[in-house]
Amino acid sequence: MFATLHDGARIDVEVHGAGPALLLPVNPEPAEEGPAAEAMRAWGGEPDLGFNLVEGLRDRFRVVAFDYEGHCLAVPKKDLTPANVVGDLLAVADAAGVERFAYYGYSWLAMAGLQLAARSDRVNTLVMGGYPPIDGPYREMLAVTEAAWRYAQNPEPPAGNVTPGDWDNATPTADPAQTGQFMALYQELQEFDDRSVTLDIPRLCFAGSEDTIVYGDKWGGVTVDIAGPLLRERAEIEARGWEVRVLDGLDHMGAMRSSVVLPILTGWVGRQG
Repeated sequence: MFATLHDGARIDVEVHGAGPALLLPVNPEPAEEGPAAEAMRAWGGEPDLGFNLVEGLRDRFRVVAFDYEGHCLAVPKKDLTPANVVGDLLAVADAAGVERFAYYGYSWLAMAGLQLAARSDRVNTLVMGGYPPIDGPYREMLAVTEAAWRYAQNPEPPAGNVTPGDWDNATPTADPAQTGQFMALYQELQEFDDRSVTLDIPRLCFAGSEDTIVYGDKWGGVTVDIAGPLLRERAEIEARGWEVRVLDGLDHMGAMRSSVVLPILTGWVGRQG
């Protein structure tokens, strides 16, 4: 099946399993082996992440899987506002025929889930991975995406012998339309106050304890600190009704792996359901 998004583009939607509905913005297809998969592994990624999540969840949930990030990269949006992102996610739920649902997202897709829960009453359980629910790095991510957009305007030859994990020396490869849509999204979010969000649903946030990336001038000279708010503000976040988990020794890529996420979703979301 497919959903029609705010710009009229269609996105493929797959539904697997039975049980409580879970919106899962991941690529559900198994990854093809090759240089791209090997490069992803070298940087700590998991090429089959989405496929592994779906396979591990389909016996407990009605998993609604859709590759929203991949779609945005393939069909860049001219108006990727928070409201339009929320509309797109609800369009996916409508296409799958689910009214109320749990939502799990990681990194910017976790931030999208917070927007979704804040702007809609259809989310009944929220899990945010790799992005804090308060003190989110909205200013820092704008600086990084602006730098990526500038490089996309005047691309440089790929840097040689960049060590995996050396984000500061990595060369941006996306084109201006791809980077520009995310720059526009974070521009829209500069006035967003995540401390003003009040939710009355079960919700959990998690991040690796080492999830902090320090960027040099090439990327805006900022530090994107995901773990910091969960460590510094844990008592406040929990007082606001969140369950908080800080995963010892893991960085941003490590904490998104299916071996880490599946026990959280099956154990915690399943219990809430």
